[in-house]
Amino acid sequence: MHELSIATAIIERAGELARADGTEAVSAVTVRVGELAGVVPDALDFAFEVARDGTALAGARLVVEPVPAQAWCGPCAEEFPVGMPPYFWCPHCDRPSSDLRSGRELEITEIEPSPAPA
Repeated sequence: MHELSIATAIIERAGELARADGTEAVSAVTVRVGELAGVVPDALDFAFEVARDGTALAGARLVVEPVPAQAWCGPCAEEFPVGMPPYFWCPHCDRPSSDLRSGRELEITEIEPSPAPA
């Protein structure tokens, strides 16, 4: 389950970014995960819950934003969904495309600090 190593990397990087902003605890981390990134969102969520214990993200939740795979057809000047399993043939002109525009993302987009104690 490589999601555990991905979750660990997310936790480490989110912790670094939070500390750089002067934040001691994080309540949520948002990540964009592409359809073709090879990551199972449920497995990533489980791995995140396991790996966060004992870190600045111990109480944090993981928010996964799925990114659909999209390819570009030059002759048609059209973007089209690739799907899963991926199919890189343009549905408009029936030509293959090698221009993947989205779907391989795996990136942290937001870190939400925990509210300060009252």
